[in-house]
Amino acid sequence: MNLPASKMGGDPAQIVLDKPLFDPGAFRLNDEPAGIIATARELGQAVFAGRAAAYDREAIFPTENYKDLHRAGLLGIAIPKKHGGLGADYQTYAIAAAEIGRYCGATALTWNMHVCSTLWSGALADDLDMDAATRAEHEQRRAVHYKRIVDDGAIYSQPFSEGGAAAAGGVAFGTEAKPVKGGWVVNGKKIFASLSGHADYYGVLCTEIAEGEKASRRNTLYLAVPAKADGVSVVGDWDPLGMRGTVSRTLLFKDVLVPEDAALMPRGVYFQAAMRWPHMFLTLSPTYVGLAQAAYDFTLRYLRGEVPGTPPVKRRMYPTKQIAVAQMQIKLEQVKAIWFQAVTEACANPTKEQVLRAYAAQYSAMEGANEIATLAIRTCGGQAMLKSLPLERIYRDSRCGSLMLPWTAELCLDRIGREALYETGESDD
Repeated sequence: MNLPASKMGGDPAQIVLDKPLFDPGAFRLNDEPAGIIATARELGQAVFAGRAAAYDREAIFPTENYKDLHRAGLLGIAIPKKHGGLGADYQTYAIAAAEIGRYCGATALTWNMHVCSTLWSGALADDLDMDAATRAEHEQRRAVHYKRIVDDGAIYSQPFSEGGAAAAGGVAFGTEAKPVKGGWVVNGKKIFASLSGHADYYGVLCTEIAEGEKASRRNTLYLAVPAKADGVSVVGDWDPLGMRGTVSRTLLFKDVLVPEDAALMPRGVYFQAAMRWPHMFLTLSPTYVGLAQAAYDFTLRYLRGEVPGTPPVKRRMYPTKQIAVAQMQIKLEQVKAIWFQAVTEACANPTKEQVLRAYAAQYSAMEGANEIATLAIRTCGGQAMLKSLPLERIYRDSRCGSLMLPWTAELCLDRIGREALYETGESDD
């Protein structure tokens, strides 16, 4: 059920709600997706914004926010309606995530890890090739996972990185799943594993290797490993520059027995998705589009003397600050325009131009958010760097985006340049 934030502990009557990131009329959003997105924005502003500083300061997971997401129906945003979810498409989810990112980057980024378990196994998998028996089995299995989320508020994560080339798609994942009767035995390690110690299930990408076989990306499995399963442990500290509330510690898997019904995708389907549905890797970017908007919003309010907790001193009359705001506005509109186009055209088997645009949108969002936050700091001045105000947290969170696999800023540049100059299979030999 889709509930307004006012029914979940927030009090929108006491605040003036922000304008949407993407006006439904201007961007041709229908009423249903616009309503889902509005719920995310209202919840973010009325509830999440007030908690964000404490999560960041203490580097603790936003557990309360997840309870609110469940009550709002947003844990099941991408779960098909027939399974009790909101049935949102890729574009709707992406914009809703950007709205939450405006108010709490850590919540938006971890929510993405959860939602991808449903988006990938749901609408995305529906676009891929499966025979009738495999599809029926997948439908039966995913219904179990979806019920846990919709009914019980179960949280799924998506540990991806391992410290090597696997997360970038270069080699097979080092985390291995050995087939045994009734399932698999999983061994391996995931680093920067968001929601560590707080998810109910870890959606682990691993390589299925039978006796005598070599590791292959084609044999990637996507398994929902119960957090309380024997052999699962969380180790290490978490004290990073930004995105501190994601609690992305290290996950270890030691002889973990995982049953067959834990598969979030059938054999071979994840590899097929990675080849045919590349926009699946663009879902980290909405958080940073939201952060870019947040930095701009703060700057306007600060220069207008409207930031709560600060003296009502207006600084908007200085030409240098007006020019800086103009530069921020231009950069923000550029980021939002290319990003909106990319998430709108996400589909199976995109054209070469659409893939290049997706890379460009990722790069623009991840780098542009920090460029806007940097300009905001310079424009607002030293007082805006105080931890009692959100700008310094926005700045730190925004700096982390360009580092995130599988599409880091460096990888996006590399792929855009190479794929623009070469057709598939072409070389200089």
